[in-house]
Amino acid sequence: MVQEILIELVKGIGRFFIHPSVYITLLFSILIGYVRVKRERRQFRTRLLWGWTETKKFLLDGLIWALIISVVSVVVGLVIPNSWLWVYSAWMILFILLFTYQFGSAVYAIALGTATIYAMYTYGWSLDLFSWTISGLDILQNGIVPIAIIAGLLLIVEGVLIQKHGASQASPKLVMTARGVEAIVYHVKRLWLLPILLIIPGDVIPTYLPYWPQFSLGETTFSLVLFPFVIGFQQKSQHSLPIHFFAGYGKIVWQLGIVITIIAAFGYFEPLVSAIALLVGVIARLLITIIKYQQEKTGNYAVSPQSNGVMIAGVLSGSPAEKMGLLIGERIVKVNGQKVENEQELYEAVQINAAHCRLEVLDSNGELRLRQHILFRHDHYRLGLILVR
Repeated sequence: MVQEILIELVKGIGRFFIHPSVYITLLFSILIGYVRVKRERRQFRTRLLWGWTETKKFLLDGLIWALIISVVSVVVGLVIPNSWLWVYSAWMILFILLFTYQFGSAVYAIALGTATIYAMYTYGWSLDLFSWTISGLDILQNGIVPIAIIAGLLLIVEGVLIQKHGASQASPKLVMTARGVEAIVYHVKRLWLLPILLIIPGDVIPTYLPYWPQFSLGETTFSLVLFPFVIGFQQKSQHSLPIHFFAGYGKIVWQLGIVITIIAAFGYFEPLVSAIALLVGVIARLLITIIKYQQEKTGNYAVSPQSNGVMIAGVLSGSPAEKMGLLIGERIVKVNGQKVENEQELYEAVQINAAHCRLEVLDSNGELRLRQHILFRHDHYRLGLILVR
């Protein structure tokens, strides 16, 4: 039996690598990085992050969370219907191909997949795909509980990823204000791939304990599959600094995920409760997107030219500016004792003492702090700063 389970596990992992969404997500992650770097070079003559950042981290960022959800899925016994996985995959791939990820949260594709499979059941629709026949399913009685729980768990992961990586991967974008001056908005566009181990109906693994799986869908034997779930995210911050905006945004999303997961679990006693939880998750996630968009659309720009000092719009990785701890939204008011009010004055003041640079900086709270750094010949001649002109 152990050998059969191990063989099935290897087969389940192998299915992950033949799923088209894995390669589509990889391709579009490369495209996101390419578009970002091209825009940054056009506007700032340099890139802030390595061009392969989105590609390198599309899998790594969420790997530990995928493992956690996999353990929960298998231990609790969340059996997912095969037909739902097919339909969900179609919606997920469609969302990736659209290349606009304001609605890239996994909860949207999960809800649409659920509604589609139920509509197919209601109207007797079916679809022949290669050697498989995809037919409808009374999802309210067979599968809504584990599906809603997975949706809640993915919302938690989405929120954590936004909170942890949103600000660090925000890309500055130069815009013109209504007054005709330059300002900066920060744009985050990401795809995250989560390989999650799922239990599906099959003929390999029998129920080996009386309490596993809890959500069996009426089956007595099961299989394992490593399935790729994709989370997309796209948002910009204008009125708030990225470090504050994305931390708060992510917190709201993972808190919503906890609520949805708890409500969905009560569907064990009444499946309709899980359906309601999934619907609430979609509506609430949509409201978060709309509200945050409207909040950032109005008000002053957090990073724009100031009369007192030079505003920092970006800091290059590994640069003297990063080593000095300079942050987006701070204002450099003096360099080597000289007051500076524009980019030219700043770099002229640096040359006063090219070997040892001393800065007086006002942080986002208006508090003055001193920063200094020994400059070497190989250091970036602009200190690694992107400034608002």
